[in-house]
Amino acid sequence: MGLFDDLSRFLENRLEEFLRNNPHLELEALLEQLREQEEDTLKLIADLQLQEKRSQDEILSTAQEIQRWHIRVQKAKASGREDLATAAQAREAALLREGNQRWGHMQGLKERIEQSQQLLHKIQVRRQEVQTKAAEAQTARAKAQTQQRLETQGWWNSTSTSASSFDDLEEKFRRWETQDELEQMKRNLGK
Repeated sequence: MGLFDDLSRFLENRLEEFLRNNPHLELEALLEQLREQEEDTLKLIADLQLQEKRSQDEILSTAQEIQRWHIRVQKAKASGREDLATAAQAREAALLREGNQRWGHMQGLKERIEQSQQLLHKIQVRRQEVQTKAAEAQTARAKAQTQQRLETQGWWNSTSTSASSFDDLEEKFRRWETQDELEQMKRNLGK
């Protein structure tokens, strides 16, 4: 496994180095990670809210059962059936315990929903910050590319301007040299 660990570390280091050298890609990767976290958190919240709704339905159903058994306890006592009244009271007590457990479970779900919503808010704020940084980085990159293009064009223009001034100088020398050769030929013919 040492070879795979070494290879994994090497690849991670190369990736980190690449991202450091290309900060705009690092921001894009971070944005994608934040989008995924936001999506996962939204799914978690939806799931927790569904569980909370089920829990509320179960609590309501349990409350109705408690009420039904409470009425039965009263009827059994009124009829003098203590054996039924005692059994009905035991059932009512068990339902109350079950209801309390379900209530506690629902409260736990509410806390988890609240924590997840706070996390979602933090993720959204962070994502907005990263989007702003990414936009700033993109603007800076565009400015740098424009500046580089202008500098390259400026160099090319100055080179071509220099070349054209050299061409003018070349032309002047050719004329002078031609004139000088003509003068030389006239002198040679005149002899």
